Amino acid sequence: MNKKWMRTSCVAASAIALLTVGAYSQQKSAPEPTQKDSTQKDAPQKDSHTIVHARDLQWTPIMKGCDVAQVAGDYNVAGAPFVARIRCADGAKIPAHWHPTDENITVLRGTFLMAMGESYDEAKLQPMPAGTFALIPKGMRHFALNRGETVVQIHGSGPFKVNWVNPSEVIPPDAAPATPKPKP
Repeated sequence: MNKKWMRTSCVAASAIALLTVGAYSQQKSAPEPTQKDSTQKDAPQKDSHTIVHARDLQWTPIMKGCDVAQVAGDYNVAGAPFVARIRCADGAKIPAHWHPTDENITVLRGTFLMAMGESYDEAKLQPMPAGTFALIPKGMRHFALNRGETVVQIHGSGPFKVNWVNPSEVIPPDAAPATPKPKP
């Protein structure tokens, strides 16, 4: 065999061995997670997983018939990942609006009817039953209606803001309850 080839092979094998040992020793020397004492808050640690039960969500009214709850992250922080849920009563209408970031929606319960456009037009609504996913690009105008109590989960990167096309169409949370349409 060629001596130069043998020397190159030995150097390469040695380098691989050193990298492997170095990576293993770094992994072994990583600090063990510490036990949380009873005075610490239940905020997720950077290197841990998070479980959020639906019963623990804290809902805040955002408009008549609809509430929002932050599940993980913070939708107000620029560039930060977040997960939020929006819960709406049967018959609650969401007027035309848009967001400065992409909106990823998964319907968890009920039927969410949605369409694109500058103004609310019930004829354009497309039903999205539980399990349906939609991606709405930033800046796209859209509107919605809810059939049955509806819960949608939204995820993306902050800041997640709602910009109403016509703010006068938004019914404040303390207005009279939304009246569901009679079923035909």
